[in-house]
Order: sequence, then C-alpha cells, then structure tokens
Amino acid sequence: MKGLIFTEFLELVEDRFGFDALETVIEKAQPASGGAYTAVGTYDHEELVGMVVALSEETGVAVPDLLKAFGHHVFARFVEGYPGFFEGVTDPLDFLASVEHYIHAEVRKLYPDAELPSFEHERVGDDLQLTYSSPRPLGVFAEGLIEGCIEHFGKDLSIESHDETEGEGTRIRFHIH
Repeated sequence: MKGLIFTEFLELVEDRFGFDALETVIEKAQPASGGAYTAVGTYDHEELVGMVVALSEETGVAVPDLLKAFGHHVFARFVEGYPGFFEGVTDPLDFLASVEHYIHAEVRKLYPDAELPSFEHERVGDDLQLTYSSPRPLGVFAEGLIEGCIEHFGKDLSIESHDETEGEGTRIRFHIH
C-alpha cells in the first residue's frame, strides 16, 4: 500500500485526536516501519489496520466509523492535491464510474508498483452499481471515499452496501442512487 495513505492517516489522527493520541496509536500498534512513512514508499496494509484498531481502542470510536471518516478525509485531500481529476466533472456518479479506467490508470503511471483495489461499475438507469474488490479488508474505507465524493459534488444520493465476503470487507457492492 502506498505511503500516501499512511501519511494521510497519521495527519488525520493528529488533526482530530492530537499528537499524544498519535504517539499512543503508533506505540500500541508497533508497526514494522516504526510509524515513519514517505508518501511514495510502499508498506504492508496490516500496519494501517493495526493503527486503526489501536486508534479505536484509544478513542472508543468503532473501527468502521474511523475507516469511513478516513475515507472522507482522503477524498478531500485528493480534491486538493489532484484538481485535474475533477476538471469538467459535475456528477459524482460519472466521477466514481471513472475511477478504475481513468484515475487508477493515472496512479499506475506515477506509481507502477501500486497495488490498487479494483472498482467495477455498471450504470442501472440513474443509479450506479460499484463493486470494490481487494485483498485488503478496506471496503468501509472505500465507502467513506464514495461518501466524500458525493458530498464534494453536493448531491443528495444514498448508498446501500452489501459485503459479498461476509464481513471481511474485501469485496463490497455499492448501490448508489
């Protein structure tokens, strides 16, 4: 997993819970990297999972709620850092449908070693079916990204999710309408 995700997580923890909480999370999780990440580095996703669990234990906020909040945070940071991806786009469903073939294609150009999830999409009338697939159990994080996208575009849409891996979070089908 690219270090950018890790650096954003550490920033979120420090911004929302403070530096002391950040230090405690790193101390509790004991990530192999020692909690030192570079945006272009590659790290084991288990380090992130361990820190999210440690943050949940420290704050009392449920892991899924933390992952969704992190998804919102990361989407907002993508908007700031990569405004070109959003030029001319006015609809969140169009943007979400472009993730696999446009956004991820561009990411792979920058980071050929990136291990990205896949996002299959299908338009059903005015709705979008989006399926997250990854060996990493971060489907709830993806849901937070989707929610962040919808908020960014200011649309009134709802999301229904179905975890096809019975709670593992590695394949989730989202119905956005």
